[in-house]
Amino acid sequence: MAVHAHPDDEVIGTGGILARYAAEGIRTVLVTCTNGEQGDGPGGVKPGDPAHDDAAVAERRLTELRESVAHLGIEHLELLGYRDSGMDGWEGNAHPDSFWNVPVERAAARLAELMERYRPQVVVTYDEKGGYGHPDHIQAHRIAVAATESTGIPDKLYYTAVSRKGVQEMFDYMRASGMEMDELELPEDFGTPDELITTVADVSPYVEHKVKALRAHASQGDSIFLLQMPQEAQHRVFSTEAFVRKVCKVPAPDHEDDLFAGLRG
Repeated sequence: MAVHAHPDDEVIGTGGILARYAAEGIRTVLVTCTNGEQGDGPGGVKPGDPAHDDAAVAERRLTELRESVAHLGIEHLELLGYRDSGMDGWEGNAHPDSFWNVPVERAAARLAELMERYRPQVVVTYDEKGGYGHPDHIQAHRIAVAATESTGIPDKLYYTAVSRKGVQEMFDYMRASGMEMDELELPEDFGTPDELITTVADVSPYVEHKVKALRAHASQGDSIFLLQMPQEAQHRVFSTEAFVRKVCKVPAPDHEDDLFAGLRG
């Protein structure tokens, strides 16, 4: 079970494992917490612009999500249906119906019901910072942890991770390949310190699945620079996915290449 904040979040950090485990016959469940209302509208119209139609944006993004789910072979999609809160500091943060303002215990109870239904052995979500501080990512983290603790069902809980060393190596490769990187500068502390990463999964056979799933989210394409990268660079970025294991109730190695290590018969 992967717990994500918005339509399109499922692809970058977990699209490969979802496709891989689905192909292996493992039941996969994607929980998407918001409808993505604060995404771009047609023509890149931003929230706050009078031409931005929240309802229409949500409808389109959920349609895109279902296409993405099909590309990744995800068996079950569950929508919590909360309102997108927008990026940190946006006006949408204050909306009374935004996911960020839903009491954690209330949203966690709904997620716990899904855990009771599907009985996931493995749950994946964001770290306590939401990866990069997005309010909805932080909230998704909070409810996933709370539901994991209250149900006691998952044997393993993981946070998605981006290797700090890997990011730097990728940027160096892209610069060496002649790609313009001025607009893609990242803070030095971006990503996860590599010493904290416990699990790196090889998802290279499913790179094309991830690319197709990312393309499905066409309405947000302006912000997905990975689609503009050469195919070789895309393969380098998409061929592995990294995680930090936070809960493990079964014997498993300190460093894994499989989220189901210790759970297979």
